[in-house]
Amino acid sequence: MSEEGIEVPRALASGPSAFIPAKELLIEGLNQDILVESFLSLGQVDHLTMVMALHPSYLSCFLRTQHALFELDGPLPRDWRHYVSVMAAARHHCSYMVQQHSKAFLEAGGDESWLSGIKHAPVKLRSLHTLNKLLAHRPWLITQQHIQELVCAGAEPRWSLAELIHAVILMAHTHSLCSFVWGCGLNPEPDHIGGYAFHPPSPSHIPRSPHSPAHEDGRPELVDGAVEVEVLMKRMVELQQQQEEECTQEEMVTRFERQRSESIPTAVVRGAPPELVLCLVEEPEFRYEDFAPRGEQSPSTMRAQDYSWEDHGFSLVQRLLPDMGQFLDEEFQVVSNLTYNRMAMHEDVDTYTLRKALWNYIHCLYGIRYDDYDYGSVNVLLERSLKVFVKTMACHPEQTTARIYHAFWRHFRHSEKVHANLIVMEARLQAALLYTLRSITAYIK
Repeated sequence: MSEEGIEVPRALASGPSAFIPAKELLIEGLNQDILVESFLSLGQVDHLTMVMALHPSYLSCFLRTQHALFELDGPLPRDWRHYVSVMAAARHHCSYMVQQHSKAFLEAGGDESWLSGIKHAPVKLRSLHTLNKLLAHRPWLITQQHIQELVCAGAEPRWSLAELIHAVILMAHTHSLCSFVWGCGLNPEPDHIGGYAFHPPSPSHIPRSPHSPAHEDGRPELVDGAVEVEVLMKRMVELQQQQEEECTQEEMVTRFERQRSESIPTAVVRGAPPELVLCLVEEPEFRYEDFAPRGEQSPSTMRAQDYSWEDHGFSLVQRLLPDMGQFLDEEFQVVSNLTYNRMAMHEDVDTYTLRKALWNYIHCLYGIRYDDYDYGSVNVLLERSLKVFVKTMACHPEQTTARIYHAFWRHFRHSEKVHANLIVMEARLQAALLYTLRSITAYIK
């Protein structure tokens, strides 16, 4: 479009998500109050908010956490907070999050040269590199030594514990959000690179979202989808009705190990990330590796009973960054309890066992074991296509594709798939935090 010789850009995307039709977001997201609240607090309603608005109770506490992390008084200056998130998002090649935080970084008075390469950032920020890559890809490798190198008296530059916990939560929060962005196929915002054009695209030249392969369009309606829902519901009922079967602790551990070491292939590796992301990543070849590759010596499992969010992590965060523990705890609680008592085309369904299986499976991928949980339930309740989606999204989010998204829960609502995304995101966040907080606790002692 051109007015008086001035070219006016137009948005390319047909909605917030490449996976979810825009009309379905509008139909399912009837609660508009939360969008108004978001607009008043942020000055805009971005694609992330529009998709999350399918679950208003979650979005409400998510926005409170975001506000506390980035806007309220805290140990880190505001421009640094956004730069830490830029560094974190770049690990997952998430140009959506990189651009969102780059914009906020500049608005907070940040130095534009930092965005042209990590080498231009202050040494203190660059010293987060090792912690950032481990948090993003293999948090179980984080040790007391990593903490000590940043906060001990001789460290140069030195981080205070309050500054470090703020940075850790920013990084883990952003990593998990990258999972949500990729897992929901979010389209670029209209002001992002790739989000606009100056000429109306012809049908044959409409750029496809980087999330979706060219031949995929819409949701496949398969005849056996309804049967799959019935089978899943039957299994859930059977699990709920089962008496506690006599099962030795050894057998419970064996079932966990079997689940942890199961080979779940993830998608093909994507092409090189855009330069605006690549220039912000050191050691881009460092990626997720299975916690327990078959036949290899793996790190020791974290038993939830030995270090948990409720008994250990929460109080440590509250102590070092007052109120942040409360905000995070509310997020975890809302996701754990979020249910609409329905499943696909069925109403009045207790979905607790399914939600619990999802959460525990993600923690299992991260090497966290609950002594009192029977991991045999995971195979009963989570079909293989769902496991592929969950593992891709939790461990290699940048490899999520429309094919993987559409392959699982084929007769479920999109809002239910977004609900699964929220569980993955929060379980991943908690797992990464637990490993880091455990190392901080060991250092303090």
